[in-house]
Amino acid sequence: MKAVLVDHDKKLNWADVPDPVIKSDEVLVRVQAAGVNRADLMQRNGQYPPPPGWPAWMGLEVAGVIEAIGDEAHAESSYRVGDRVCALLGGGGYAEFVAVPYQLLMPVPAWLSTEEAAAVPEVYATAHLNLFGEGQLRNGETLLVHAAASGVGIAATQLAHAAGARVIATVRSDEKADAIRQHGAALVVNSSKVDVRDIFASNEINVVLDCVGGRLMGDCFASMARFGRWIVIATLAGDVTQLDLKTLFVKRLKLIGSTLRSRTVTEKAAVLSRLVSDVYPAFDRNTFRPVLHKILPIAEVEAAHEILARNENIGKVVLRVGS
Repeated sequence: MKAVLVDHDKKLNWADVPDPVIKSDEVLVRVQAAGVNRADLMQRNGQYPPPPGWPAWMGLEVAGVIEAIGDEAHAESSYRVGDRVCALLGGGGYAEFVAVPYQLLMPVPAWLSTEEAAAVPEVYATAHLNLFGEGQLRNGETLLVHAAASGVGIAATQLAHAAGARVIATVRSDEKADAIRQHGAALVVNSSKVDVRDIFASNEINVVLDCVGGRLMGDCFASMARFGRWIVIATLAGDVTQLDLKTLFVKRLKLIGSTLRSRTVTEKAAVLSRLVSDVYPAFDRNTFRPVLHKILPIAEVEAAHEILARNENIGKVVLRVGS
């Protein structure tokens, strides 16, 4: 089969690799579409290697069709050859085929296209896990989402709004601000024009979903509402900040670090199970759906990465791999 490999000068090549051989608890998925995530760019640059046991090439989420199924996967699940599925991966999605533990599969929601389904596993699992698992977001609370025009940011805004939370979204351009308003944000802030510290000072913010980090994080953290929960999933603006530890215990704040990729199959399976039970009904009712910025053929994977590198995307970039 073919997969996207990174050569010595970080260029991407659609090259021949060995066909996957499934284990008893795995299924073989013929990939039709693969979501592009910022973690892929980090992996390409050698900063975010896949967990042990996963392919070396990139790709954290796919949609496609089951081509083969192992004995244990057949006995322990309802999946069968020919089923349309989407999958959460530790890596390996930029390829014609991928072997996946059956626990990391989900059915393709009936109302979604294959490309939309490929944009579900990583971003909606990340958003749901961190808002309602790590952050314990409740009806009536206020959530601030940084980088809200990203795939995870839009998913988090949609989920929080549907759960009855008030959402404040930060973006870096007026174009993104206009686009994100339709997804349920009560307040959209262009942080290139407005000091985010002022937003924290004037709002009782209970939960923050943060992929930015950086120097300003510490100032804003101290301004959270009592019992606030700040969840860090990435540090695009820098790894270092300064916190007022007295405020941490006086306000009983929680600072939570969270990743999805390094969790065990059992942990990820639990996240996906909650996603199917809690979020799929909203897909079926067409309450909301994944937002696709652009669909590109796998041959244009370089262009897909450039869109994310330039922070152009509003929603997900998806690669079309096969029919």
